[in-house]
Amino acid sequence: MNMPGLCRSVWREAAFLVRDRTVLFWWLVVLGLSALATAAGLAEVRHQNATIAKLLAADRQDRQAVQAAQKDWGATAYASFHLSFDPPSNFAFAALGRRDDAAWKHRLRMLALEGQVHERDAGHPVLALVGRFDFAFLAAFVLPLVLIVMLHDLRASERVAGRHDLLVATSAGSGSGRLWRLRALLRAAGVFVAAGLPLVVAASLSGAATSTLLAACALLLAYLLFWTLVCAGLAAWRQTGETILAALIGVWMLLAVLVPAAGRTAIDRAVPLPSGADIVMTQREAVNDAWDLPKEATMAAFVERHPQWAPYAAIERPFEWKWYYAFQQVGDQQTEALSAAYTRGRLERDRLAGRLALVAPPVLLERWLQALARTDMQSTLAYEERVRSFHAALREFYYPKLFRNESFDPAALQALPQFADHAAGE
Repeated sequence: MNMPGLCRSVWREAAFLVRDRTVLFWWLVVLGLSALATAAGLAEVRHQNATIAKLLAADRQDRQAVQAAQKDWGATAYASFHLSFDPPSNFAFAALGRRDDAAWKHRLRMLALEGQVHERDAGHPVLALVGRFDFAFLAAFVLPLVLIVMLHDLRASERVAGRHDLLVATSAGSGSGRLWRLRALLRAAGVFVAAGLPLVVAASLSGAATSTLLAACALLLAYLLFWTLVCAGLAAWRQTGETILAALIGVWMLLAVLVPAAGRTAIDRAVPLPSGADIVMTQREAVNDAWDLPKEATMAAFVERHPQWAPYAAIERPFEWKWYYAFQQVGDQQTEALSAAYTRGRLERDRLAGRLALVAPPVLLERWLQALARTDMQSTLAYEERVRSFHAALREFYYPKLFRNESFDPAALQALPQFADHAAGE
């Protein structure tokens, strides 16, 4: 088909689509759902940012009030809480991902850390069951269904109406199928525009990077093209519209439901991992048992990993803060292997899920959007590492004062590590 002929065909089919109320209805449905999904995502991101800002102010006031009442380093470290947080990215509204089921804020003390890392707020039970309706879910799982409804009977309906052979005969490229591909692409283009417009507006409001938005739009376009080709291919089948619709729904069920569900079950069985609750309980038992152990045994385990404090490890009184924090550290050491296994297991499951996604395009799109939004597993684990690094900085601040028995100087607390500054340097 030459260029003028192609332009005439596009113009003719576009004019036809504008008069098709069914197509307009589905475009409006997609526009409404996309607006709803992006608005809900923006509201959740605003809520999380507001929560962080409110907690930061309360955390600072609480710590200042507590520290003003202390007279020694050990009590100050014990009573002081420190807020750690993982703020949502500017594109997180589109794909909230792991932020729904992984902790993105903690109140830390200079006690045993691993139990604090794996304690989290109880999530919403409905969200835990069905997940959140965000743009990533809409794009990955709902838009294919809209395309299936719009495209399954492109040819079958014309055959029923008796217009199929006439349309093919009077169109340029007779018998080539270009007419039906053009109709399918125009309908899919409308879906892309209807879904993408609210995304662009929301990205502008949130301050998302242009490169991130363009990458998301490119992924959406490629994904819709994939489903358009699937629908157009099956629509060429010389069967009734109902049969083609059933076949397309079957393909969607296979790729969006059955393969991911079976794959997740297989991955969970192939890669067992301890739970966060196991780590919390193991560490609590280790810390509680330390009260009944000889102090020398605790300090020996501590200085084995921290030999620089060996000259100061003697415990001469029934209770000393350096011994208390030493057995907190030893509690972390005893859960180190369990925590490392938990992290490795989650990474391995995520790696295998990435491979599975190659044969489950809806899951693949959702994972890509979560990676763009920094709400994927990698981002969750990166936050946990920032928490551990910050807690290590707290220990580095207090240990010299505790082990060398330095005089308490409230002015020195001005040098206390701050999570926001520490995280910004990562």
